[in-house]
Amino acid sequence: MTGTAPLARRTLLTGALASTGALLVAPSVVAAPRALLAAGPTSGAGRRPSTWVPSWATAHTRPTATDPLVLAGVTDRTVRHVLRLSAGTTSGGGPAGTGRLRVRLAGTFSERPVLVGAVTVARRTPGPTGAGPGVDPATVTPVTFGGASGGLLAAGATLVSDPVTLAVPDGGDLVVSVHLPGPTGGLSFHRNVHATGYVAPGDTTADDGAGFTAEGGTTTRSAVLLSGVDVDRPGIPGVAVLGDSITEGVGTPDDADQRLTDHLARRLAERGGPVGVANLGISGNRVLLDDERFGPSGQARLDRDALALPGVDTLLVVLGINDLQQPPSQPDPEVILAGYRQLVLRARDRGLRVVGTTITPFGGWQRWTPALEEERRYVNAALLAGARSARPDAGAFDAVADVATAVADPTDPARLLPAHDSGDGLHPSAAGAAAMAAAIGRRTLLG
Repeated sequence: MTGTAPLARRTLLTGALASTGALLVAPSVVAAPRALLAAGPTSGAGRRPSTWVPSWATAHTRPTATDPLVLAGVTDRTVRHVLRLSAGTTSGGGPAGTGRLRVRLAGTFSERPVLVGAVTVARRTPGPTGAGPGVDPATVTPVTFGGASGGLLAAGATLVSDPVTLAVPDGGDLVVSVHLPGPTGGLSFHRNVHATGYVAPGDTTADDGAGFTAEGGTTTRSAVLLSGVDVDRPGIPGVAVLGDSITEGVGTPDDADQRLTDHLARRLAERGGPVGVANLGISGNRVLLDDERFGPSGQARLDRDALALPGVDTLLVVLGINDLQQPPSQPDPEVILAGYRQLVLRARDRGLRVVGTTITPFGGWQRWTPALEEERRYVNAALLAGARSARPDAGAFDAVADVATAVADPTDPARLLPAHDSGDGLHPSAAGAAAMAAAIGRRTLLG
């Protein structure tokens, strides 16, 4: 940081405080003026050639010594995932669905090619909510790859299934079961999707659920190889949410579908029809730095995790808090802002609208300091000012949702409101996740 940077920082922060009364009581959403919005894409899923939209997604990391299930791999095991789809295959409002979906498996961090055995999709057993491996046997549907049952997932690659016909409503649950004959070697995965999955010996892909609770069955909160479910919904928008633990769901209860992206999908559907929402949050993730446990940075994984998805119209960025608080922290806010600008420019090159979010307060967190609070406010002021800019070449977000204000304690804006705090001072609760989603309006997100 140069010698004049502290003065510039104070000037920007003071200006923001003066113009709003207090930075963190600004309006919940700041949209760019027409000149800037014209530089990026406007809403309209009809602009893109693909009719496939991501309805559920996750981003992978490399297994570590604390991840025994995937570090050594498995032999003759079936992994069952219970997923909440943001958009279904059939119409519950908005454009009609075709009834078709497809499954994506990823070998991003697998150590060698993986033979994938039988794969099925099914609806859950009617009635139960929360955790449970049960499925409606009448809905169990085989998934094929190039017409074959199973396929070879190359290391570092993605395996996309053939279309499967299965009626699932918007916001409905889908159960995906994958048999891995093995031995697989180390497997690519997402560590914690905040939903219980099930592992059973043998090929139990067609099992009604009992086989996963019998002797030899175990549970996991990881997504093993599974990276996404797309639905064939011509005309509905798609949103990729590039985020950290706050997006992933830390602080919200498991098996309750109370993550930020769950709330966002429900609100968007209520206010204009279904939207495919991809949760690409990784706990500990940053804009700038990679980490062995927390994965490649947002900049490093942008193309693979977000831009490669089909049917995405908007990139929503919910990153930055770990660049501040997680060692080694980035003390220069301009470096963080430069990282945001790169995300914007690269996503805009792909024709996407790019929406940012302010960094939420974390006073009370174990590593909070007054200096980090000053840096957080500086970054937020710059984000909000950039969204007001009329310079389309500046790399500013098309719009910025002020989620920080939405979850902050008005009497102490450096902290989360107690009702929005999961208890650690940093991660919002389910109510906090809902408040963040409420601050991200449909027009702000989709144009």
